[in-house]
Amino acid sequence: MQSHRFSIGQNVLLSLGKYGGSAPNGTYTVLRLLPNDDADREYRVRHQDDGHERVVRESQIRPGPASFFR
Repeated sequence: MQSHRFSIGQNVLLSLGKYGGSAPNGTYTVLRLLPNDDADREYRVRHQDDGHERVVRESQIRPGPASFFR
């Protein structure tokens, strides 16, 4: 079983592209790693500007700016 590429608390960049829906592109923070049997893992993320949470697939995100934990 393949593990998730990103971890909780990590910043990622979402880019849905032309047909990806209405979620704004930008920086999101990973809140939860979601279980699934598909090769394209899923994550619960929160947009850093508007605070909305979304479920995204691993293929829709890439590493973002570094996170600094306090």
